[in-house]
Amino acid sequence: MEAIVRRAMLYDFYGELLTPHQRRAYEAVVMDDISCAELARNENITRQGAHDMIHRCDRQLEEYEDKLHLVERFLNMKRDLQKIRENAVELDKRLDGSDTEGKSLLRDILEHTDGLLSGL
Repeated sequence: MEAIVRRAMLYDFYGELLTPHQRRAYEAVVMDDISCAELARNENITRQGAHDMIHRCDRQLEEYEDKLHLVERFLNMKRDLQKIRENAVELDKRLDGSDTEGKSLLRDILEHTDGLLSGL
């Protein structure tokens, strides 16, 4: 997974566990793409202090993921739902038009998997 996307996902799942000060700083650097030098000026701290804070936040978010595996579970669930959807579409192509009950069940499966996927 690309590092930027991973950081954003970790923050989405665990960001609320950071202190308000850490959240503001992390959002500024990671989400708003400001430099540590800019963060340091904004927060009236040293550039090294800003860099260390972001590094600590990264480490803390990774530790939460190592213990809870919420991002991993989310990605696995999304992958599995996509596979279920792909299989249902393929099965729909293979069923002949006279199997209306089978087609109806597949439409129901597709509707539910699409709903779950759109909510992720």
